[in-house]
Amino acid sequence: MRFTSTTVDGVQIIDPERHEDERGWFARTWSRDEFAERGLETNLLQCSASFSARCGTARGLHYQVPPFAEVKLVRCTRGALFDVAVDLRPDSPTLGQWVGFELTPDNGRMLYIPRGFAHGFVTLADETEVAYQMSDAYSPAHGRGARFDDPLVRVQLPVSITVMSPRDREWPDLTPGRLDELRGL
Repeated sequence: MRFTSTTVDGVQIIDPERHEDERGWFARTWSRDEFAERGLETNLLQCSASFSARCGTARGLHYQVPPFAEVKLVRCTRGALFDVAVDLRPDSPTLGQWVGFELTPDNGRMLYIPRGFAHGFVTLADETEVAYQMSDAYSPAHGRGARFDDPLVRVQLPVSITVMSPRDREWPDLTPGRLDELRGL
């Protein structure tokens, strides 16, 4: 795997190294040792998947507050998506900054998202499936969110949002008070 730092501290792009032959290819998508060597979270205890039927479907921006703040490792297994990580750590020099990358099965790229970040995506193709590995269990009581158009963030998406849950449309603005729950991450 090739690990590449992004412009937002802590977020990593991970490109699996594919070994190809007449059968197709094989690639490692997780190695506790390789993650540990880079100081990344190695305790990934939950895997989840999502499926979106239509291009332009948005999910997020979601995060959990302590003690359930989570690391995510995200990859696209079908279709295509624009995946986004937003730094919400109150003490971070990159607070409010975001990065976004296209993830597809063809490019095999994964996004590593540290604790204290909101995560979301918009699909770039119909029938898009996303696989997640997370460091903590989902806790509805600790779940929070932000809008892609939040005044602190203003994520620039490559396609218009055509499908989004009411909850994701109605998150309140991010404010210092809301982000205080993430202080110290």
